[in-house]
Amino acid sequence: MPTRPDVRPNVVLINCDDLGYGDLGCYGSTRNRTPALDRLAAEGLRLTSFYTASPVCSPARGALLTGCYPPRIGFGSFDGLPVLFPGMGLGLPPTEISLARLLSDAGYATQAIGKWHCGDQPDFLPTTHGFDHYLGLPYSNDMGRQVGRPDVLPDMPPLPLLVDGEVVEQQPDQASLTERYVAAALEFLRGCEDRPFFLYLAHLYVHVPIYVQPQFAEASSNGRYGAAVASIDWATKVILDELDATGRAENTIVIFTSDNGSLGDHPPPWGSPEPLGGSNDPLRGTKGTTWEGGQRVPAIVRWPARIPAGRTSDAICTAMDLYPTLASLCGATVPPDRVIDGRDIQRIWFDDELSPHEAFFYYRMNDLEAVRSGRWKLHFSKRGEAYRALFDLDADIGERVDVIDAHPDVVARLDALADGARASLGDARLRRTGSEVRPVGRVHDPRPLTTYDPDHPYVIAEYDLPDRG
Repeated sequence: MPTRPDVRPNVVLINCDDLGYGDLGCYGSTRNRTPALDRLAAEGLRLTSFYTASPVCSPARGALLTGCYPPRIGFGSFDGLPVLFPGMGLGLPPTEISLARLLSDAGYATQAIGKWHCGDQPDFLPTTHGFDHYLGLPYSNDMGRQVGRPDVLPDMPPLPLLVDGEVVEQQPDQASLTERYVAAALEFLRGCEDRPFFLYLAHLYVHVPIYVQPQFAEASSNGRYGAAVASIDWATKVILDELDATGRAENTIVIFTSDNGSLGDHPPPWGSPEPLGGSNDPLRGTKGTTWEGGQRVPAIVRWPARIPAGRTSDAICTAMDLYPTLASLCGATVPPDRVIDGRDIQRIWFDDELSPHEAFFYYRMNDLEAVRSGRWKLHFSKRGEAYRALFDLDADIGERVDVIDAHPDVVARLDALADGARASLGDARLRRTGSEVRPVGRVHDPRPLTTYDPDHPYVIAEYDLPDRG
């Protein structure tokens, strides 16, 4: 049942960039030290079958904010590209009602900090989508002026740091951003003494290039990657300590997750030939793929007033579920005039309940590449090429043993579920058009937020790490 308006919870949603399933101590990492996040898990609920709706940034973030599969909101593909790039005329349209808009309309103070990546034109920025204020980068931190640009990538304008809709700095020192983000988060929290609040903190870490402060680099046994994870952990501790000190921890829902899986322990797609240091263990695959490692991500939920401490759930949950779940708990109303794919999962938070999802659909761009129902996952394609295989995820979480020939009844049932998804959401590979999709936002005459000026006093003229991806 919805929480009474006079005791509505506060919400802190922490969303990392490319953080893998195996990158936290509480998910088995021995490379990275994450004491604050391990404490968060010990004091709350750790989800082990939590999925992001896409294996890459822009569609995953649009899905989280709207509760919808990316193709549903036109976020499957951006004029043929998998994510949004600077100055594109596409983004999340004002007609989409974001989670921040729901909570703002319900009386919440709202603040977005960090990476946005749902469109950089004025119509698409956070302050158009229900956030009172915004500080952060409008897209990925490798979309600025940087050495070693691959020929396949466009020349990028200077990386902009925004406050609300204004560029306040170009080519900022990336190593300083997490500390600046935390300072802004504390300022916001301290200004919300008389209102419930929604803080969306979207870290730039661990997306490449990784610039970190010396104290984290010196203490890391996993290079810059481990230092970035430690920075995330530090930031989490500062926010938790603030909630404790102000007596608001008991009635604040803190959610920690990632937008997609890690690039894994491989060199980044462009740049350094050295292993990056990420991990999706024990899952197969990486960011950009619909193997489990691309979309199953860490997710922790703590709410001391309601969620029993120290629990783990393997029920299928998705980032899209945060939309209806938080709306219900915070006294907001989900719009009744559109399809929402997320499901209210508060019963999973509070009790050992089964997933409300009959199936979860793995889309890469606008291709339906796989479906999971219960323990079974059926693959249909990989990067436009047909690929059929069935895996029992309960017995084979690493997707190594194809059992498709042994379970024709399971295959038939999952094929039927997939066909229902194609009818609603489409499947570009099979030239299927969905009947319940909404258009992406478009503006005419889009302009980049910055242009290179050789006379401008940039903080950093050109980032010296060539890592991109």
